[in-house]
Amino acid sequence: MDVFQIEGGHTLNGSVSVGGAKNAALPIFAATLLTGETCRIEAVPDLTDIRFMAKILRYLGARVDQTGPHSWEIEAKEVHHRAPYELVRQMRASVCLLGPLVGRLRRAEVSLPGGCVIGPRPIDLHLKGLSRLGCTIDVRNGYVEVDGSGLRGDYLYLGGRHGPTVTGTANMVMAAVLAPGVTRIESAACEPEVVDLCQMLVKMGAKIHGIGSHYLKIEGVKELKGCQHSVLPDRIEAGTLLIAGAMTHGEVTVENVVPGHMRALLDTLESCGVECEIFPDQRQITVKKNSGEYKPVEIITLPHPGFPTDLQAQMLALMSLTPGLSFITERIYPNRFMHVPELLRMGAHISMEGASAVVKGVDQLYGAPIMASDLRASAALVIAGLAAQGTTWIQRIYHLDRGYESLESKLNALGAKINRVDESLLPSELLEDA
Repeated sequence: MDVFQIEGGHTLNGSVSVGGAKNAALPIFAATLLTGETCRIEAVPDLTDIRFMAKILRYLGARVDQTGPHSWEIEAKEVHHRAPYELVRQMRASVCLLGPLVGRLRRAEVSLPGGCVIGPRPIDLHLKGLSRLGCTIDVRNGYVEVDGSGLRGDYLYLGGRHGPTVTGTANMVMAAVLAPGVTRIESAACEPEVVDLCQMLVKMGAKIHGIGSHYLKIEGVKELKGCQHSVLPDRIEAGTLLIAGAMTHGEVTVENVVPGHMRALLDTLESCGVECEIFPDQRQITVKKNSGEYKPVEIITLPHPGFPTDLQAQMLALMSLTPGLSFITERIYPNRFMHVPELLRMGAHISMEGASAVVKGVDQLYGAPIMASDLRASAALVIAGLAAQGTTWIQRIYHLDRGYESLESKLNALGAKINRVDESLLPSELLEDA
């Protein structure tokens, strides 16, 4: 396996462009199962999760071709209904196959995805929604078996304990677009990635009203057609790069962004003294150079348009070098603090109080051998390594490759010193210590 060797202490400066959003591309790939015609998807990030989804679609019978570095062509003329455990277990997001399979075939058999390191993410709202749409559901031997022969439009409420379900909303929309009658979804997720999926479905002939709001009205149609669609820019990658610029007190311009998707982050950065210049017409945001100290903040992660849970770890890394006390509360995934023990190894001062992290800023972080546990934790540890004194070695960076395309190359182009090397090159004394 590969590891990162990061030489800290280098200020980032320059411009960098973000790619398409993973969290939009995955359900968009799944949506191609709703038609037998060809769909051409552009601005797709080159990630392991994308390749896993392509593999699953091929297993289901679709023709899936990568026509360029970020372009794919998918044609699902003949599709079967069963997605097995050996494929689904590799990626939780594959649960979003339930909706399109039920919509297209009126039948689905998908392995339960299981838990993950950031805590349980049950699909009860997905199953409740399908049941409301007239489906019969049986969970046995680790599989969800759905009989959608009675599929029809109805009223759905998708609010959950931690807010609307994003993947659940995507699933219900994809099932409903081919369901007879009218479906009304209340407390729908309104994340930009859900909006992007709905906009693609409209191109395919779906009738969806209220896109971007918590209330969606869907008039079922008999069939959908192929289309061409470009995935929206990744707001999480953009936020990660902006925070990296702030962490090293550099001046970094992030291109190919939609500032309107990032208001919560930009407001939070402004509150802690990070000056951001926004160029909406050029789709650019610049973090300005700051030689002074930042200010502590209080952050609570919430569904969009609140502060995104996928940027919580990165902001925690920034706050670890910010004088004073910062408070970060996780309302989406309360267990999503696997990065904290690794930051402590680097000299951070963080204490946990339930689902909240109390961060007392320190003067300096120090390079150390650390272990990535999940996608966003990996990004936070990279950011911390950039600002640390000395060398940081990060193991299990395959997590990072799930959601960031060539992150080290983009950061190196800004002045970072990151080497991707084989784990065998990790110094033996560090390997034993880790």
